[in-house]
Amino acid sequence: MSIPVIYSIIESSSHPDFSQLYAELKLHVMQFRQMRRAMAELKRTSPDYVVAEFFYGYANNYAGVNISNLDVLLFSLQRYAPQAKVIVLVEKSEHKYVQQLNGIFPVRAVLTQPVQAEDLRTLFSAL
Repeated sequence: MSIPVIYSIIESSSHPDFSQLYAELKLHVMQFRQMRRAMAELKRTSPDYVVAEFFYGYANNYAGVNISNLDVLLFSLQRYAPQAKVIVLVEKSEHKYVQQLNGIFPVRAVLTQPVQAEDLRTLFSAL
């Protein structure tokens, strides 16, 4: 049995540090501070889990085509890691937009910030 791979995509300072929890759960963590780096790695290493923050695209350069910062990653997961379980961290004010992501790729869980390690531990035991 191989060690599960988790992509931890940290794009803001509000993203909690779950490194100790991931170590306890014996997950191989691949941490990314930029979405483009996660995308490049996706072609080489298929994640079992993805934990990332959601930022709604209130104004973007794509004429309303993209919902958020996660769109391109989710489209790529369709091809490179269709088995990945996506966990989204979201601010309460943006929670109403997250469900739109399911049209791209199924989101397994949405956790409203502030998220504690125990919240994520409970979720992993359910997955």
